Amino acid sequence: MKVGWIGLGNMGIPMASNLLTAGYDVCVWNRTPAKAKPLVSLGAVIAESMEKLVENCDIIFTMVSDDDAVRSIYTGAGGLLSAAVRGKLAVDMSTVSPETSRFLAQKCREAGLRFLDAPVSGSVGPAKEGKLVIMAGGEQQDFEQAKPMLDKLGKTALHLGPNGAGTSAKLAINLLLGITVQGVAETLLFARGMGITTEQMLTIISESAVGTPLIRGKAASILADDYPAAFALKHMAKDLRLAREAGVSSPLAESVAASYRTALEEGMGDLDLMAILRFLDPEKQEKAL
Repeated sequence: MKVGWIGLGNMGIPMASNLLTAGYDVCVWNRTPAKAKPLVSLGAVIAESMEKLVENCDIIFTMVSDDDAVRSIYTGAGGLLSAAVRGKLAVDMSTVSPETSRFLAQKCREAGLRFLDAPVSGSVGPAKEGKLVIMAGGEQQDFEQAKPMLDKLGKTALHLGPNGAGTSAKLAINLLLGITVQGVAETLLFARGMGITTEQMLTIISESAVGTPLIRGKAASILADDYPAAFALKHMAKDLRLAREAGVSSPLAESVAASYRTALEEGMGDLDLMAILRFLDPEKQEKAL
C-alpha cells in the first residue's frame, strides 16, 4: 500500500512521519516543497505535482487548513480530481464543514475516487506521539482499508457514519474544547481577583474532578504568559464559526464564538488558543490601551 500525503503544516509533518516510521512508503506534496525536508530524511519521496502523487499512490491523505484550501486541493486546477483517481481512496483529515465534506465526497464519487472525512482531535504533541482521536465519515469498507494507517496516527479511530459524520463530530468536540479553555481562563481571572494566585488555582484545578491533561499541559504556558501555537487561536475561531454555521446556537457556543472571533480581530490569531486568557484579562487590556 503506497501512501500519498498532501499538506505539511504543524500537524501534517508529524503525522506523515509516523507513517514513515511505521514502514509505509510515503510520497508527499506541499505548496512549499522545502517543508518536506524532514520527511525526506525519513525516506519520503517528494512528488512533482499532485497528479504524479496520485499516479504513484493507492491511498491519499490530505491535511490542510480550511474549506477553501481543501476544495482547491481536490477540485482546483491541477488538483486531485484532475488526475487518474479511479479505484483509489482519499482520506481528508482537515477540519472543515460537514457541507464541504459531503461536497467533496460527491465530487470524488463522480470521479471514481472513494472518500473518507477523518478529522482529528489533538494538537501537535499528540500528533507526534500518534495519540490523536480520529473521527471518520464514509463507507465502512473504506474505513477498514484506512484503519491500519489511522491506528499509526491515533490512539482511537472511530467510524461514525456517512460522509460528513467525521467533520460533524470534530466541530462538536472543538466546541467543547473552546468552552473548556475559555472556562479555565475565566476561572483563573475570577480567582486572581479574590487573591488566589494563578499557580495555586491551577494546582486546585489539576487535582480536582475537572482536572484534565489539557489543563495540565497548558499550565506552563499560562504561568509564563507565553502562548506558542500548539493549536492556533485562529483555527479555533474558524471551527467555532463552522459550528455556528452547522446550526449550534446554545448560550455557551454563542459566547465563546464571540470571544475567539474578537481575539482574532485583535491580532491574536497566530497565538495558541490558550491566549484567550490574555484577551479576557482586564489588566492586559488596560496595558494594551
